[in-house]
Amino acid sequence: MSRHPEVKWAQRADKVYVTIQLPDSKNAKVDLTPDGILTFSASAGAENHLYELQLPLFDKVNVEESKINVGVRGIFCVVQKAEIEWWKRLLKAEGKPPHYVKVDWDKWMDEDEDEAAGDLDLGGMDFSQFGGMGGDDAVGDDFDASDDEGQEVSKPGTQEGNDEEGGYAVGEQAGKSTVEEAAPST
Repeated sequence: MSRHPEVKWAQRADKVYVTIQLPDSKNAKVDLTPDGILTFSASAGAENHLYELQLPLFDKVNVEESKINVGVRGIFCVVQKAEIEWWKRLLKAEGKPPHYVKVDWDKWMDEDEDEAAGDLDLGGMDFSQFGGMGGDDAVGDDFDASDDEGQEVSKPGTQEGNDEEGGYAVGEQAGKSTVEEAAPST
């Protein structure tokens, strides 16, 4: 029996961003048809569980202009819409989407904001080796997403970031996460 990976999505007038969150996936296969059917399968985890999904997208897409990046943290798809227009939802079916399909609020932009903002910063992802989607040609080696980078925290027992009770205080400085020594509680 297969499982469903978590899927996050956002859109612009001309494209849809779909992120399939499946770390350390193996044998990932992604297929996209002009009718807007996105199919995914891969295995992951210590027991190599099978993950599959089929997403009938809201409208037709341009397969040749669509791109994919398969990496260690997930699969990122830039699906080019066949017509430049805002979709009411990601999937063709009306009603509540499946529990594993969620809006990617980090990439989301409202329709009235789209014209002024331009394209999404893809964090230096290299789509050059992907001529289109589907088959083994769509499998890449690296996935570089800045939002997946964790905060660095020193190990308990070290001086930096460790208070008397083993707690940590995390602060923001110039857009970077930093670890600061927490004040001892009295």
